[in-house]
Amino acid sequence: ALEKKVAKSKVGEKVGLPCCHEIPSSDSLHNYRVYWQKNTTEVVLAYAEGKKISNHERYENRTEMDIRNLTLWISPVEILDNGSYQCVVQHLKFPQNPVVVCDEPVTLFVTADFSKPNITAEVSANSCESTEMVVRCSSYGGFPKAKISGTCNNVSVVWNASWVSESSFSLYNVTGELWLNVTKDIRITCSIEYNGFAKTTSLLLRKTNDCIVPTVSPTYNVITASSIIIIIFLLAITLAARYLLRHVCSHCYKSQDPVEESVKECTKTPVSSKVTSETSSV
Repeated sequence: ALEKKVAKSKVGEKVGLPCCHEIPSSDSLHNYRVYWQKNTTEVVLAYAEGKKISNHERYENRTEMDIRNLTLWISPVEILDNGSYQCVVQHLKFPQNPVVVCDEPVTLFVTADFSKPNITAEVSANSCESTEMVVRCSSYGGFPKAKISGTCNNVSVVWNASWVSESSFSLYNVTGELWLNVTKDIRITCSIEYNGFAKTTSLLLRKTNDCIVPTVSPTYNVITASSIIIIIFLLAITLAARYLLRHVCSHCYKSQDPVEESVKECTKTPVSSKVTSETSSV
């Protein structure tokens, strides 16, 4: 009974909507009046006494009915075919007073496949600690309106989703957006779910910056202080060198004085000898 109430099909396929009555082999369609209508107001196809008496122009050349189980076949299925249908069967044993044999609805769910989700990532900011990314997941050309979901390293995430469609019975495009602060490599998955169908794709996002810490230039005060220290150090070395040089030289002069005195003493003319010579001459 549940199968007779619900039917599913994709755009472009062929689908059969089951009716609530089946004509027995001992009977004939000539004894019945069958109405297939949509939303209780639009007659899709109608038969009376075995002959077609009505066919909606939108279903022209796309519909036919089985003369035994009264199934309504639609091919190719369009998005506008989505909705509720009703099979009304009347028996004409007494034409002036037809008897309603059955009157039950059946719902047709039409779907159009969305494209496989496409994930893209764009770096919005970068630092040593993290990489800020805008992640987008897009899928196109599906029906009905899809639900978008996903995970980040197996943890559920909520996409900021938007849908674009010309009308409630047109193909949908869906786009989801995430803002992520990536501190390590992560895997993002995106799933598009519509009318019991689902398509999923994934993407590995890598942290783009290896965090190289730049060398900090010394400040003006540091440079000034360093220069003063170096100058003082050089002056200290210079003064020490001059002091050592003077000390060594003065030691050398002191060592040479006795020798010079000895030489002077040796070169002096003896006074006593000169006096003696003069005396002898006299």
